[in-house]
Amino acid sequence: MAKLRLNCLMFYVCVIKSENSDKTYIGQTSALEKRLKQHNDPCNDFSNYTKQNEGAWKLIYKEEVSTRAEALRREKFLKSGKGREVYRFLGSSAGRAGGC
Repeated sequence: MAKLRLNCLMFYVCVIKSENSDKTYIGQTSALEKRLKQHNDPCNDFSNYTKQNEGAWKLIYKEEVSTRAEALRREKFLKSGKGREVYRFLGSSAGRAGGC
């Protein structure tokens, strides 16, 4: 039964943006809403980057994948120069986080 449960677990690659500093953060998680709340919590120590660039962090792009390995590959790609072009393009059109 544990195998069945693992197969249902989805992973997300996301891009969030600070409304104050206009900085972006790219990461991956299996609990998207929880992770976004952590980035917005000033008492949370999970990410120094989002703490240093304070402000309200908003989800601007997300992808759902079936494995952590795939999420890590997509995260690495989105952090590359070509990947940044892709999420900027997708984030400004149909790939917007709210439209996924």
